[in-house]
Amino acid sequence: MDRREFFKQSAFGAAAAGLALSGLGSLQGCRPSSGSDYAPYSMKPARGGEGALRLSFEPYELELRHTFTVSGNSRKSTPGVQVRLDYEGFTGYGEASMPPYLGQSVQSVCSFLERIDLSSFTDPFLMDDILDYIDSLSEGDTAAKAAVDIALHDLVGKMLASPWYRIWGLNPSKAPLTTFTIGIDTPEIVKQKTLECASQFRILKIKVGTPSDWEMIRAIREVTSLPLAVDANQGWKDCRMALDEIFWLKEQGVVMVEQPMGKDRPDENAWITERSPLPIFADEAVQRLRDIPSVKGAYHGINIKLMKCTGMREAWKMLNYARAEGMKVMIGCMTETSCAVSAAAQLSPAVDFADLDGNLLISNDLFSGVTVQDGRLCLGEGSGIGVTPL
Repeated sequence: MDRREFFKQSAFGAAAAGLALSGLGSLQGCRPSSGSDYAPYSMKPARGGEGALRLSFEPYELELRHTFTVSGNSRKSTPGVQVRLDYEGFTGYGEASMPPYLGQSVQSVCSFLERIDLSSFTDPFLMDDILDYIDSLSEGDTAAKAAVDIALHDLVGKMLASPWYRIWGLNPSKAPLTTFTIGIDTPEIVKQKTLECASQFRILKIKVGTPSDWEMIRAIREVTSLPLAVDANQGWKDCRMALDEIFWLKEQGVVMVEQPMGKDRPDENAWITERSPLPIFADEAVQRLRDIPSVKGAYHGINIKLMKCTGMREAWKMLNYARAEGMKVMIGCMTETSCAVSAAAQLSPAVDFADLDGNLLISNDLFSGVTVQDGRLCLGEGSGIGVTPL
């Protein structure tokens, strides 16, 4: 059975095992083999009777179009797990994506999902009750929790026949430009990547945080004058040198900076923020709602990502709390299909910056959803998170 058949039936297909899953798919082991294929796994029967929410899931490796390098690592793919919730003829889709720094894996996500028992939940609209239960199952596992959260929001939005930006009262015409990310590479490759995307986007995001920063920025400036955002991914080690570079970056048309130094160095990040001519955003330093008080004053704003914060419910709370504290907000993503990216995009009309290009960096997307037109996010009218399985 083709893996994509999962989207056409009431449960995921199991290509390697040649089995069909009904309701809750519980993967034993979930160990990925080489490439995008997965070793056979056994199934557990579905839990929950008539009228209960039914969860199913399957690993899916995201293949990057280009090797992606940041200050701490390089990779050609990102492990993921696709999730769906079914309820009385409605289906919601969700996704977990696990880049290295999250410290989560296909194994950990599947193990977490196997523990979920939704048999007692017969009303999807009791979202707080359901997601409080999901969150209570462990301290971490944020990507796994986000997958269920996204699927639940998609399900409920479809039952309401409305996209979530409308449920939240947001104006889709205010959706911002999105950056397109260019990873660390040689000057020639960086120029080539810039030329490939410069005509489609109106702002680019450049990964920095290595001794080659200035060389990369100069190479980009040889081929485009577009505004730039930069993300150091905790890569800068000296705050005074970092500040010097930020002043130089401003001269090069950079408009914002993400996570200049290590998340465990709040005083040095605060020192930079106090003196920076550009807004400084926390990324690795803020994961969930409870982290915002600790970064207030050390950064001008926060970068919210669904995989870090457990999903759309907490992302919405973080956005509103940060605004109440006078902080700027950006919405970002990991390497993700259009499922998780479109879910994050539902919040985008309320943010200052968007970095929602994870679906554009992969070659094996499973959904159509949010699009980019002249560099700006276009949310569409689709209900829920606004995605359609391909």
